[in-house]
Amino acid sequence: MSRILIVDDDVASCRTLQFHLTDQGHEVASAHSVDDGLEMASSENPSLIILDIRMPGRSGLEGLPEFKQSVKGVRIIMITAFHDMESTIEAMQKGADDYIHKPIDIDELDTAIEKLLTRPQTDDELLITTSAGDPSDTLTMVGRSRAMKEVFKTIGLVAKSPATVLITGESGTGKELVARAIQHSGDKPDGPFVAVNCAALVETLLESDMFGHEKGAFTGAVSRQEGKFSLARGGTIFLDEVGELSPAMQAKLLRVLQYKEFTPLGAKQVQHTDARVITATNVDLEQKVNEGKFRKDLYYRLQVVNIHLPPLRERREDLVDLIQTLLGRINRELHRNVTHLSKDALDCMEAYDWPGNVRELENVLMKGVALSRDDTFTSALLPKMISTRNKTGQQSANHTLLTELSLEDIEKTHVMRVLEATGWHKGQACEILGVSRPRLRRMINQYELIPPDGSHEDDID
Repeated sequence: MSRILIVDDDVASCRTLQFHLTDQGHEVASAHSVDDGLEMASSENPSLIILDIRMPGRSGLEGLPEFKQSVKGVRIIMITAFHDMESTIEAMQKGADDYIHKPIDIDELDTAIEKLLTRPQTDDELLITTSAGDPSDTLTMVGRSRAMKEVFKTIGLVAKSPATVLITGESGTGKELVARAIQHSGDKPDGPFVAVNCAALVETLLESDMFGHEKGAFTGAVSRQEGKFSLARGGTIFLDEVGELSPAMQAKLLRVLQYKEFTPLGAKQVQHTDARVITATNVDLEQKVNEGKFRKDLYYRLQVVNIHLPPLRERREDLVDLIQTLLGRINRELHRNVTHLSKDALDCMEAYDWPGNVRELENVLMKGVALSRDDTFTSALLPKMISTRNKTGQQSANHTLLTELSLEDIEKTHVMRVLEATGWHKGQACEILGVSRPRLRRMINQYELIPPDGSHEDDID
């Protein structure tokens, strides 16, 4: 089979992985620091390295470029117990081939190893080596679900590429946040970011807004005006709801993508732009192409890279993190201090399908914080269509005596709910919670959570 090097300061994890991979027929060696790993890599010449991010001394992210340089063509899988977008993006940009969270799902690891060791290295493969920088708090996306991890990985891979990106997903899923994350993780993080809502203006105004116009180009054009493509030079232009463009505007956009040039209304001189184009839509563009309502050639130009954002109802494990993040942001914006959330309110929100996705969640929290009389967000602050629903089917009146939880205490409630749902199977609970086995044990002891009689242990970390 292949030669694999594991670099992780957790000796027990190394031993577990080494036994498993050896059983799979691989030759496996291990090191417990970046420096030791680099020395071993130069002598062992592995085909694949499993590299932990957080270790004493130099981190895996710091050593990643050196591993890529010291062993030509080596594949690297980053592993970490931490769930944050910035680390994922930075790892992919520094040349990681995949990114897996602890506790490690053995099936996921085996699939990743098989894919990497059977895929040939090509000159066209995107390998990015520079750091992503630090996105501002307002641009940070939250998600520990597998679907969002894949989104973060893709952002890291495409950010420094000039490829056109099409972001798809329902309204309110955060498509503009993805576009801004690509901009801030790319080669021109300080360049302008210009957003255009293609569905918000009539066609004549949209053309003027996108490409600009000369004085006297039409009635009311009393002065020359630069368009969004001009303003976006040296940066990014984000075209939201691109599926709503008229056939005439589709043709003009296609020319911009093909030749990087456009002509303002009433002008004779062609202008050029180096702005990166990122588009988004909440409609099925392929279906519109089949119906003859969207140009096929433009569709293929737009979806060089496609990033799909799942609806909130398909990533419910992200809800608690989203609530904490959004409440913190809303408190700062409104100068409030709503730092507690009642269990009843959380139950109702977890039972709701959120057809408006993250935008609807933010609006509900914004309204509740604005109307709150104290530091607690209760179910009474929720819209009736949300407050009358919960997973148990009980009336909200039955929950009025439940203990109110601080945002930190949400963790205890969530951990207990996950443990109960998995029958106290700690391996499954770790995967859902996105934590390591030692971390789960600490939380169980910290919150004095007691399993029911007959609960079983799981197999491995």
